Amino acid sequence: MDRINSILNNNRFKEYLMKNEKWEIGRRFCCHDLQHFMDVARIAYIMVLENKINIDKETVYGAALLHDIGRWMQYQDGTPHEIASYKLADDILNECNYKQEEKTIILNAILNHRNKKSEKGTFNYIFYLSDKLSRRCFSCTALDECKWPKEKKNLKILY
Repeated sequence: MDRINSILNNNRFKEYLMKNEKWEIGRRFCCHDLQHFMDVARIAYIMVLENKINIDKETVYGAALLHDIGRWMQYQDGTPHEIASYKLADDILNECNYKQEEKTIILNAILNHRNKKSEKGTFNYIFYLSDKLSRRCFSCTALDECKWPKEKKNLKILY
């Protein structure tokens, strides 16, 4: 997990993570923080193993750590966070020695992590599901105020 630790210690990553935290101070709904990133990583990796998809752990975790790293830009200027995260992640992946093939998988997952129309059985679809399944609606104090429709809320643990 050397490259994952490289991401965690990357100055840009830390800067963007702090910007997310600053923009979400006082947010009662799901936050886009390191806990969320790690939850997505672990769920996605379990699903990759269960579905026998040939993607290594560092690629799965790399996508998870970076998929919402540009969320602060959406708050700041309205840039869709999947596009902002895609752009910010590219430099970080280069600095952390990811190969082009791995970068392509990670960047595609980032761009599509909000796309429920991704083809079932693909990493992009698993990643989309992992992002949604990571939400802890079952214990949320703002559940009644959440704008997600009831059918999208996670009211039980699946992973």
